Amino acid sequence: MLAEVPPGTRHAELAVRQVAASRLDVGLPLAQLYIKQARSTGDLRFLGYAEAVLAPWIGQAAAGTAPGLAQGGGPASARSAAAISPDALVLYATVLQSRHVFLRALGVLEQARTLRPDDPQAWLTSATVLRVLGRYQQAMSACQQVAVGADPVVAELCKESIRGLTGDLPSAYAAISQISAQGMPAEERAWRDSELGEMAVRLGKDDEAERWFSDGLRSSPGDFYIRASYADLLLRNGRAQEALALLKGQDTLEPLLLRIAIAQRMLRHPGLKESSARLAAAFAAEAQRGEGIHRREEARFLLDVQNDPRAALAAAQENWKVQHECDDVLVLMRAAYAAGVPQAAAPAVAFVREHGLQDVRVVAAVGVRS
Repeated sequence: MLAEVPPGTRHAELAVRQVAASRLDVGLPLAQLYIKQARSTGDLRFLGYAEAVLAPWIGQAAAGTAPGLAQGGGPASARSAAAISPDALVLYATVLQSRHVFLRALGVLEQARTLRPDDPQAWLTSATVLRVLGRYQQAMSACQQVAVGADPVVAELCKESIRGLTGDLPSAYAAISQISAQGMPAEERAWRDSELGEMAVRLGKDDEAERWFSDGLRSSPGDFYIRASYADLLLRNGRAQEALALLKGQDTLEPLLLRIAIAQRMLRHPGLKESSARLAAAFAAEAQRGEGIHRREEARFLLDVQNDPRAALAAAQENWKVQHECDDVLVLMRAAYAAGVPQAAAPAVAFVREHGLQDVRVVAAVGVRS
């Protein structure tokens, strides 16, 4: 584990956690706080804290009786079905999503929707998970359900983000560009700016992408997803020194430390040895625990830092079994071609063509068009 708990952050006092076990109005905000801490610090222990807080309110979901949960995965509860909270189930699914246990997350979300069919957050989280899995038709259906009870802007972002992955990238980019950020909550604005930046990257509009990422970080400086995407843009354009400046003080998160190491390798920076050792130790620790949360980052580390394409290909293939985002497509293709085994990229090539995925990076890397 790379992350350390920041100064001033502490585990909730026992009394608070005891109250949370009997009061949902205390338990839900506390679980949300822990999930946010996990995302902002990279310390996955906070996900365990969130799970423990949610346990009294999710019934048998953590024990495997919800659809798709046959293997279990957390503390069971004897609380009656009448006391099970759909909000707690959605947060628990978010914990599973953060751990890349995507199929089980979908099962828990299904249970939440059984209790509250029109829950927009349950549908939105489902759309997010389905998108990561590359199940775009189902993701779009979930987005359409979001529109029933959510802010229209959220529903629009959800639908256009999927359209942008299924052959309609230019028009989806134009549609989201028209969504005003005025009065938009910080989290929604970060999503909008991140989505626009990533779309601009796939369209080859790097100047526009940089503007969106810069805007996103100004409004949400702690959003490490935007920071990682911005760093990738800089690195791809040979701006390694700027990438290091952007990532200064961000080395407790594996995805950002990876980009630091890539920049250091490009610059022949003396800090590369330490960064590489820390990343190798982190990936080894994950493997020992039987986790694969950062398998994509491991593949990039092996390819772009260690210059070991065969090992990178193996990691990218394992990653492909779990998730199918654009960056997963790219790392599998790059690793396969670098390893001299282009046929190993066949699943990613088929995925690109099946969905009409448009991404200039894929074309530049291996010449594959949708």
